[in-house]
Amino acid sequence: MAAVVHDHLLRRLSNEAAAAGPGSLFIFVLTLLLVVLLPLLFLRRFVESTASPGDDRLLSKLPSPPNKLPIIGHLHLMGSFPPISLAALAAKHGPDLMLLRLGTVPTVIASSPRAAEAILRTHDHVFASRPRSMVAEVVIYGQSNSCYSPYGDHFRKVRKVVTVHLLNSKKVQAYRPAREEEVAIVMARLLAGAASGAAVDMSALLHSFANDLICRAVSGKFFRAEGRNELFRELIDTNAKLLGGFNLDDYFPRFARVGLVSKIVCADAKKMSRRWDALLDAVIDEHAARAKDDADTDFVDVLLSRQREYGLTRNHIKAILLDMFEAGTDTSYSTLDVAMAELMRKPEAMAKLQAEVRRMVPTKGQEMVTESDLPTMTYLKAVIKETLRLHPAAPLFVPHLSMEACEIDGYTIPSGTRVMVNAWAIGRLSACWDNPHDFIPERFMDGNNDVDLKGKTDFRYVPFGAGRRMCPGIHAAAATLEIMLANLVYRFDWELPAGVRKEDIDMTEVFGLTVHRKDKLLLVPKPAWSFLAASKAS
Repeated sequence: MAAVVHDHLLRRLSNEAAAAGPGSLFIFVLTLLLVVLLPLLFLRRFVESTASPGDDRLLSKLPSPPNKLPIIGHLHLMGSFPPISLAALAAKHGPDLMLLRLGTVPTVIASSPRAAEAILRTHDHVFASRPRSMVAEVVIYGQSNSCYSPYGDHFRKVRKVVTVHLLNSKKVQAYRPAREEEVAIVMARLLAGAASGAAVDMSALLHSFANDLICRAVSGKFFRAEGRNELFRELIDTNAKLLGGFNLDDYFPRFARVGLVSKIVCADAKKMSRRWDALLDAVIDEHAARAKDDADTDFVDVLLSRQREYGLTRNHIKAILLDMFEAGTDTSYSTLDVAMAELMRKPEAMAKLQAEVRRMVPTKGQEMVTESDLPTMTYLKAVIKETLRLHPAAPLFVPHLSMEACEIDGYTIPSGTRVMVNAWAIGRLSACWDNPHDFIPERFMDGNNDVDLKGKTDFRYVPFGAGRRMCPGIHAAAATLEIMLANLVYRFDWELPAGVRKEDIDMTEVFGLTVHRKDKLLLVPKPAWSFLAASKAS
């Protein structure tokens, strides 16, 4: 935001000087120097004031790229997709742990299974907190949800609410009818669209599915009829841009908190917070006014029924709901999108998956795969694991913050140090995986089929994190991914649009709070009538 304001001022000065003619050149140059140099000098003062000699001495022992610039540190090395840039830097300067100066903030990057295990399991109690974020404080009600809350009593309380009452295995199973109904709606849309033979925007369709499903789980069936699903989707997308974009506070925290600068940094976040307030307050009020025998039917009901037990304020409830929306929409949609893209790029994997799903459905010719059909589909699970290895929805984990000094591999990480785990790099290490950049689901079947999604024992594979900050929605995510992907390959055969080859599918991803493919996935669905008819006849 500050950069945008600065660029705007420069353009305006340039235009005014050009219009005024050569007589104003001296005034223009002088003003330009003031606009450019004064902020840099002011920023340098804050850079110097944030230095901590004791901490710097400890951190200076860590491997670090040599080409650090004044003021911005290593920010210029981050690139458009930081996980790739950081993986390349780690290969040269710190395969396990590496120190970067991102603006004024020293940040330790973990890029190997050993380093991830040290942070997420061995010293999990030290690295379980979160850095302060001005944008998150505004958007997420003082960072009071389970994802962004600093470690302490409040975090433990909201984490328990989420894991025990919202996303426990019993609750996930209770939402099975809703998942199957939402999948059936998608199948009906595809069937209607297939009649024309036109390509379908699968990215948009899967995004709508993930959004509708989480909206239903959070606020009940009425959301679609009232059009709230579209409003929720708009707000979720904007939230992701705010939290995952470039925030001055993440790199120059003292400078970002100065007077006018802080107002600029938080301006969009405050507008977004007001919109969330209006929507969530209305939803909570409606639920509170409903008959008591409707209790515990969705997330809002559960939170209201447990409000007094856990001492939750209304803002706490809204923060938890935001957590559910953000984590439950983008991650599922992006994973399904890249899974279908990878399967289209590798037709033999698609054929193998279709054969398994169609073979394992117990009732011949049944219209849909149900969740009770899924447990024996081992290749389906391998496809999802391989998708998450190559394309983790959160390739850089939300930053951890050390709460005390800690020694890892002979290096002392001081208290208050920001630490990031590069899951993208870990999932593509040649020391851990054969042909690490290739999509090979079979790697999770022969000898590795016991590698699960939880990252408890095998830190080569941590798509949902591990330890106290592990994503609590792992069971819900697995259920959602499996039921949708199984039905997509069961009900339809898939083709690329005319003139498009499998080599043309671009897997370039756009970085943010979560990542997604840059291009839309356009596919032509062909109803598998011959398969279904043959199954019924047999």
